[in-house]
This record gives sequence, C-alpha cells and structure tokens, in this order.
Amino acid sequence: VQLQASGGGLVQAGRSLRLSCAASGRIFSFVPGAWYRQAPGKQRELVAAITSGGSTNYADSVKGRFTISRDNAKNTIYLQMNSLKPEDTAVYYCNAGGEVSRYWGQGTQVTVSS
Repeated sequence: VQLQASGGGLVQAGRSLRLSCAASGRIFSFVPGAWYRQAPGKQRELVAAITSGGSTNYADSVKGRFTISRDNAKNTIYLQMNSLKPEDTAVYYCNAGGEVSRYWGQGTQVTVSS
C-alpha cells in the first residue's frame, strides 16, 4: 500500500487548507489514519488521528481549528485546517497504522505567513 499526500501550500495566517492522503488500497477501512507534522528543528508530532470506527483525537494546539475525516469509498483521509497560524508551518505526513507502521505518505509542505 502506498500513501499519496497532497494539498499543502503557502497561505496567510487565518486562512484554510485541506490536505488529502489517498491510499492505493483499502487500508484506512481497517487501521487508524493520522496526520503528523515536523517543523524545522523540531521533533515530529501527532496532529490528528482517526480510527477505523471514526473516533478522533487531536493535538491540543490544533483542537477547534483542524478536523480529520475519512472517506472509505475513496481510501482517503483528509485534514481540514482552519484559522491557520504561522506556528502551523511544517511538513505534514499522513500515516496508516500508527507511528511504528511502515505506511507513510511523502510529506506535503504547509507554510503560513504572518
């Protein structure tokens, strides 16, 4: 299974972006999906996760602004990011199966200007 992330870009603070992560197989129907991010000089951190049953959890820093969702028919997970802040600038990676899994997307850059 391969994961293809897309949707990153350069936006001004306060604006929105939606990231997509398309899987080549039906992996998200069976394992949790998640988005991680890594900013320059910082460790990778979990941003949001969604289980196969639809339960979600978020990093405190994005609660109320970001929404993770899943479309099983399209084998895709999404990250809707609203009210973006400069501190959200990072490379965002999608994941299937947890941090120790081998299923990672290639990363998409999100840059938020002030």
